[in-house]
Amino acid sequence: MLGSAATANAATVRYYDVAPGLRLNVRSGTGTQHSIVRILPEGAKVPIYCQTPGTTLSGYYGTSHIWDNIDDGQFVSDTNVHTGSDGYTAPAAADPRREPAPTPEP
Repeated sequence: MLGSAATANAATVRYYDVAPGLRLNVRSGTGTQHSIVRILPEGAKVPIYCQTPGTTLSGYYGTSHIWDNIDDGQFVSDTNVHTGSDGYTAPAAADPRREPAPTPEP
């Protein structure tokens, strides 16, 4: 399993807006080849428990290979979630291909 929402620390989880006017497909894995498990309604907010690389997509907020784990076994492309960043904004999923997070300056 790439990420486990059940094991994430609730105090560190943030919720983010889905792109305006968009009904967002939630998939069972990190790419469009994975099945749709549900569709989020317009105006939804999603938690991001962790992030992992996957299929590169273009969406409302640009092009990226980052996928957000929003529940156990449920992923959305980060291109349709307003995180305010073009990079990783949540802890890494257990995936060695993930880019390292930037080190904060003291």
